[in-house]
Formats: sequence, structure tokens, C-alpha cells
Amino acid sequence: MNFKSRAATAEDSAEVLRVVEAAFGPEEGPTVARLVTALDDAGSTRASIVAESGGRVVGHVQLSRCWVDARQALVDVLVLSPLSVDPAHQGRGVGTALLEAALAEAERLGAPAVFLEGSPDFYGSRGWSAAGPLGFTAPSARIPGPAFQVVLLPSYEPWMTGALVYCEPFWSHDCVGLRDPLLAELGG
Repeated sequence: MNFKSRAATAEDSAEVLRVVEAAFGPEEGPTVARLVTALDDAGSTRASIVAESGGRVVGHVQLSRCWVDARQALVDVLVLSPLSVDPAHQGRGVGTALLEAALAEAERLGAPAVFLEGSPDFYGSRGWSAAGPLGFTAPSARIPGPAFQVVLLPSYEPWMTGALVYCEPFWSHDCVGLRDPLLAELGG
């Protein structure tokens, strides 16, 4: 499949929301799409990247400004959420390419670290590490330890550890961690 990654534009908004809703399904998709819009409206979005194939958006990833509450100082970091690939294009490398583009953009922006909540199987094989053993605390007890992940970038310094603090739209849209019954099934 031929596709290219590029910065999203205002003209991509409707297609981005379509991809997000399709990727997250009828139950979670509308909430995650509202989160994308809320992050934009709050000025929290630092980067929005799309994957395009045949002139159509087939994937999207967003980086938002959040913080690590380190002992020495509050540290600006990025949270990668959401990562969305149109179901008809999943399993073709679109998600992996978007992750690579997002990390390159985060490094260009000077971020010391990028965090996410997600499958350790998928993200771990793409360079992400469990954040807890590296000295970071998840912003919610509803985030299973293995799902709380990070990539440390060249501007990271060893003192930059502590609790991750999400920006407000994640909380107001209840897009942090898991809720029961899934959380209970995972032993959380």
C-alpha cells in the first residue's frame, strides 16, 4: 500500500474525525473524536499528523502537551493519543509509520519524552518501554502498568522523572485509563 505521512491541515478535520471514529468503533469512537476536537480547541495539540493514500486520509496521530511533575521542575512532555488507522487499512504499516512520524516530530519540537496508554505488544515491538520502571507514575490508577509507556528522546535528562500530568481535555472527556469491567478483567 502506498501512503505518505504529512502534517494535518484544517481541511483534513472531517476526514480525521471519520478515521478516528472508524478506528475506535461505534462505542468509543465518538468520545475519542470529541477528545481530538477538544485538544485542538484547548490549544493542547502540538502536532497532528495524517497518513494519506490516494488523496484520502487513512490514518491519524496526535501529540498533546502534558507535563511530568519532577522534583526539580515541571517538564513539558508530549502524550501520543489517539493513534487511529481506518480499519480497511490496518495491518499495512500505517500505524507504525505514523508512530515514527510522531516521534520524529516530537524530537524536532524538543520534547524529552512521549507517553501513551496502549498495548505493550504493539508498542513495545516499536521501541516503547514501560514507563513505571523508568521512574514515571501514571496519571491514573486506572492505567494498567504495562499499558503506561514512554519513549525517551535526546533532550531527556535523568532528573526528569515523576508523575505524568494530563492536560484537562483528557479528564473532561473521561479518556484516561480503563473503566470496569475491562479494568477488573486485567487485574487493575
